[in-house]
Amino acid sequence: MRLANKVAVITGAGSGMGKAMAQLFVREGARVVCADRSGKEKETAAELGDAAIASHADVAISDDVRRMINAAVQTFGRLDVLCNNAGFGGPVMPLSEHTEDNFDNVIAVNLKGVFLGMKYGIEAMLQSGGGSIVNTASAAALVGWKGHGVYAAAKGGVIQMTKCAALDYAERGIRVNAICPGTTWTGLVKASATHSVPPPDARVPPGTPMNRWGLPTELAAAALFLASDESSFITGVALPVDGGYVTG
Repeated sequence: MRLANKVAVITGAGSGMGKAMAQLFVREGARVVCADRSGKEKETAAELGDAAIASHADVAISDDVRRMINAAVQTFGRLDVLCNNAGFGGPVMPLSEHTEDNFDNVIAVNLKGVFLGMKYGIEAMLQSGGGSIVNTASAAALVGWKGHGVYAAAKGGVIQMTKCAALDYAERGIRVNAICPGTTWTGLVKASATHSVPPPDARVPPGTPMNRWGLPTELAAAALFLASDESSFITGVALPVDGGYVTG
């Protein structure tokens, strides 16, 4: 029970990595606020029973994020863990073909959403003596991905914001780290709509030394480690969880 008596907020909890995090965190003893803008957050919370509640939240909207954080404090009494996981890839295309709307939408969710989560989450954590923040960045923030210039810029910003916040709060009991997923079998992969796990004939994206897809449960396990007291002397880290992609 690595999160016994801990209270966590997880964004993007309606599916994929966020849902896997919520499931694992509850199994490890946490009470969880499942946040998402899709409506599926209610399904996730219902599956998890009394240890979870749902919060409908668009992470790019400050009022939604404040309400999400307040839900944790008002329902469970505190906030110990925040996983800023919500995000989306946006269109895949050469940089000059992106519209300003594309840019604004990708930055709003993937970067501004993490800023808002940390801003209001840190305020709550300071009131209860500290906590752990886990931001979801991407392997695309560590190496170049063709056609992903805007997404990679947003996720690169997440890593730098993670490092700076880690320094800001290192002496105040709040640790801030990031995970950097590689190619992971989530809703961003079209075939995942019909296959919950990669089928034997699923094409593995090139460049992954382990020669397979990552699974949401594997990303959740990394988030659990960084959220728990097992990583109590770790802050400011951007941890690749990518089958060796960034070193291959």
